[in-house]
Amino acid sequence: MNPADDASADELIIVARAVRTRGLKGELVAELLTDFPERFEKVNTLVGVSPDGQRKELELEDYWFQNDRVILKFKSYDSIESANTLVGFEVGLPDSERVELAAGEFYEWQLSGCSVENTLGQTIGTVREVMRTGGVELLVVDDGGQHEYLIPMAGDIVLSVDIPGKKILIDPPEGLLEL
Repeated sequence: MNPADDASADELIIVARAVRTRGLKGELVAELLTDFPERFEKVNTLVGVSPDGQRKELELEDYWFQNDRVILKFKSYDSIESANTLVGFEVGLPDSERVELAAGEFYEWQLSGCSVENTLGQTIGTVREVMRTGGVELLVVDDGGQHEYLIPMAGDIVLSVDIPGKKILIDPPEGLLEL
């Protein structure tokens, strides 16, 4: 089975983005885009996605971590010139290979696009993104252009998250939606 073909039928989980070459042997410095860097231990093949959306299968020859980045070495990319053709590529795995999360945990991409409603049944807006603040993550909720709300992902505010139904139920404290 070819992961690049598999990925065309399946969404990808992007795990890294190649930012520059390193050394003379075709190595790439990549920004880590996964909370599970240990997954590289079990990966032989990744799907590379070029900036224009083209996909290609990349066989992982070696990897190691350096500070907060990962160094990737792909088979058949053995020079600076060949590795340079992959700079800007995102690399990922088919969604079917994503790490299963514990109950009550969600991937940011799963929350994006969810409708946010309060306990009175009023629609607040749609989650545009999740903002990391170093503390409690914030849902950035857009009501269609008039307002942007920042809603903390605290248990006493976010009451339920229905990923299949793309719906989040909140009980905002008084004044939160007026900010």
